[in-house]
Amino acid sequence: MKTSLIAGFTAALLAGTAWAQSGTVSVYTAHAPEIYNEVVPMFEAETGITVSLVQAGSGDIVQRARAEAASPLADVIWSIGGEALEANSDLLEPYTSAHDEMIDPLYKVGTNWLPYTGIPMVLVVNTDMVSGDEMPTSWADLADPKWDQQIAFAGADSSGSAFMQLATVLDVYGEEEGWELFEAMMGNFIVTNSSGRVPRGTADGEFAIGLTLEEAAQRYVAGGAPVTIVYPEPATSALPDAVALVKDGPNPEAGQAFVDFVLSKEIQEFLVDTMQRRSIRTDVAQPDGLPGLEEVSIQNYDMAWAGAERDNIIRRYLSILRQ
Repeated sequence: MKTSLIAGFTAALLAGTAWAQSGTVSVYTAHAPEIYNEVVPMFEAETGITVSLVQAGSGDIVQRARAEAASPLADVIWSIGGEALEANSDLLEPYTSAHDEMIDPLYKVGTNWLPYTGIPMVLVVNTDMVSGDEMPTSWADLADPKWDQQIAFAGADSSGSAFMQLATVLDVYGEEEGWELFEAMMGNFIVTNSSGRVPRGTADGEFAIGLTLEEAAQRYVAGGAPVTIVYPEPATSALPDAVALVKDGPNPEAGQAFVDFVLSKEIQEFLVDTMQRRSIRTDVAQPDGLPGLEEVSIQNYDMAWAGAERDNIIRRYLSILRQ
């Protein structure tokens, strides 16, 4: 896989793609190690640029970038929820990628950030712990008291994907009914403060159900774990996570090279084939074994609303959590 990818990047280089050829790029990411441990070495091998990587939760990344705003240390923020960057667009440098024409307009919903992958919000359910007739099918099913302390949730204040799940419920049901439902759901939650622990713990039998990303759940399905994926009714979201240049970052050209690299056809195909992520490119097929988005009830919330209301939503979430 890596050899063929590098060969593809070299062909792109010869065709005129202008990669920087030396230096360092500082990247802040919420990606799991199984992704950045693959993609970063490919980038370094192709470009000659060394990646200085900081891995943290989405909330921590935004706080760190905000604290460093007077003298930024990062060049790129890679793979955190788009609404987190929409709410902090003043920290970002607008950039039109070399791959702009191949990005599906469906995902072009950001101000100063670019879509990176499409990530439907799903439930992952342990089939050894939950029988077929008990299988939840809707967000509302998660409020049933029978699931007390059996549902994993990463925490909307620290996890970008968890915030997206909360925002999805508020959008699908309307804010008044959505908050009432989500508060009832939270009575059954175990808050993990780690998005990766949700599908892992569900696969291991620590939790019966988890709120997670489609690709995270699908990796455990493909690996043979006793889990299945549920697309909750009446609708779920399938919005993009984000990649962006940090405004006044120390190595802007290297940052641009990194952004173009992760949006390239080769890396998007890698993410689809290996990580089960949905591509934001129109020339890349979607993952095998997953339904087409036309087969799923999708309702995408407005990113501008989520960005503007993010702090208020998190404050209300935390007030419920403390009760």
